[in-house]
Formats: sequence, structure tokens, C-alpha cells
Amino acid sequence: MSRPCPCTSKKTFDKCCEPYLSGKKQPETPEKLMRSRFSAYATRKVDYLIHTTAEEERGKIDREELESYCRTISCISLKVVKAEGGGPEDETGTVLFYASLQLNGKRMLHKELSRFKREEGRWVYVDGDTN
Repeated sequence: MSRPCPCTSKKTFDKCCEPYLSGKKQPETPEKLMRSRFSAYATRKVDYLIHTTAEEERGKIDREELESYCRTISCISLKVVKAEGGGPEDETGTVLFYASLQLNGKRMLHKELSRFKREEGRWVYVDGDTN
């Protein structure tokens, strides 16, 4: 049996986010992409985070800085508050979530309204409004 998924979905990692992180599947909704990105931060899958960012935002990512951030952050839990759009016929969607994190020994609550869009048929993270 696999370990619990870092996205705190109550599913096991192999039945939840691992197929997305390994490239076996594509997230079917913005919420599934957001959950898989939380798991990617938790498991330090920097390539996945870069690959699932919208093309126009990808160039702004500093890989070394992202790797360093992933090494210093502990992803405690995730709560999805609301997801809108992102259906089979939609081109955009949003997800409001709260992430409990620990950074440099301090616990913090990260709140974000994330925006997603389809890019060549797959969902990607565009940006978000935080705290």
C-alpha cells in the first residue's frame, strides 16, 4: 500500500497525485492540477512545477530559487475551499485553497485564489492572488 498523498485528499499517493507527477496521466481539472502541484512542492518535483506553469509565466521561474524553496518548505496540509470552471468544455478555471506550510521552523497559512487555463489541451497554472 502506498503512503497518504501529500495533497491530503485521503487517497494514497499512488491513486491520487503520483500518476500526474510521473507523467502517466494529465490532471483532468484545475483542482486536480492544483493538488498535484501541492504534492510536487512536498516531494520537490521542480520539473513538474515548471512544466505545469503557463508558457508565458514559465520564463519568469528561477529554477535554482524554486529548488531552494522546495528544500526549505514543509507542506503540512491542503484545504480546497472552492473550485469554479475547469469543466470539460471550459478553457479556464479557478481554485481557492488554504495550504498549511512550515518555513524555517515557522508555521504559516498560505491562502490563494489560483487561475488556470488550458494550453494545448492540458491544464496549466497561470497565477494567483495570495493571502
